[in-house]
Parts: sequence; structure tokens; C-alpha cells
Amino acid sequence: MSNIFELLEKIEQKPGLYIGTASVTALRQFLVGYKFARQEMGIMPTEEELEFYQEFQPWLQIHFSIQTANSWDTVILFKCVDGKAAFAYFFRLLEKFRNRSNTQDIDPVLLNSGVE
Repeated sequence: MSNIFELLEKIEQKPGLYIGTASVTALRQFLVGYKFARQEMGIMPTEEELEFYQEFQPWLQIHFSIQTANSWDTVILFKCVDGKAAFAYFFRLLEKFRNRSNTQDIDPVLLNSGVE
């Protein structure tokens, strides 16, 4: 598996195989573990992965016009009726994030906040 986005595609198709259930919180926890395991093995993240790790949370806050210390999964859960809907919504948001304009300004305070 060469990058996080290929893995996310597989998780979207078969969440039970990778994270047990279609849960956005389980997905975030899995991704934190995935990132940690790759760091421990000395595998450097790709430029796209770094972009996701560093900019998805700030982008999401701008997208929803909120400022919060909550993690991205909690923000998405708040916007959905249940966990399964939040899981599906994450993938729609991820697509928007990946297709966003590179000229979109991200507040440097949010970018450097270290929130996952």
C-alpha cells in the first residue's frame, strides 16, 4: 500500500475489514495508529499525506465556519444524524478537500495548532 488515500479507498469499500465498523471515530483512531506505525518504521509520509495530516482539520473548520479544539471526527459527527452517516460524509468531505483550490487561505494559527 503506497499511501493513505489508497488505504482510505479500501476502508470506504470494506470498513469492517479494516476498522470493524463504519465509524468516523474508529477511522480517525485507525489513521492515528497508521501514521504512528509508519513513523516507527521510518516510512516518510508523502507530500499528499502531509497535506492531509496538517491541513484537513483547519480546512474543515473553515469549511464549517467554526473554531474548535475538537478533532475532525467529532466535528463531522456533530453535523450528522448518526455515526454511519458521518462515516459516509467524511469521504465526501475528503473529496472536496482533495479537490479544493490551492489558493484557499488557511489561517496559520489553525494550521499550527497541532489538533488532529
